[in-house]
Amino acid sequence: MSDKCVKGACLCGDVAYELSGNLGIFQYCHCSRCRKFTGSAHAANLFVGLDQFKWLRDESLVGTFLPEETKYFATAFCKKCGSSLPWQSKGGKTIIVPAGTLNDDPEIAPFQNIFCGSKAHWFKSSSDLPEYQEMPQRQ
Repeated sequence: MSDKCVKGACLCGDVAYELSGNLGIFQYCHCSRCRKFTGSAHAANLFVGLDQFKWLRDESLVGTFLPEETKYFATAFCKKCGSSLPWQSKGGKTIIVPAGTLNDDPEIAPFQNIFCGSKAHWFKSSSDLPEYQEMPQRQ
């Protein structure tokens, strides 16, 4: 990512944030916690330093969940619409940004998959599936 600022928000738009850099980490996490939190096959997470992140709008709507049994994992969400939001790792040094909440191109692409040993049994790589520009016709 260049020096430009990248903005993001929740689904309803009431909570917004801005990134001004990255730690060079953008990955897909297939662990069971990330699957549960995202409701998807994996999370797509970008990592930034604390000094590279700031809330722009209504941080008071950000809820968090800090499981006692985890060393680093936590979650954040919009209390109004339920969207995933950036969260601070329990280690306190990093902000984990759910890439689906970005409004802009972060100019970095995912480069690895982690916790593949616990990926969903039903997971199939998107490169193995047909692609459509819009909703396909019913067959």
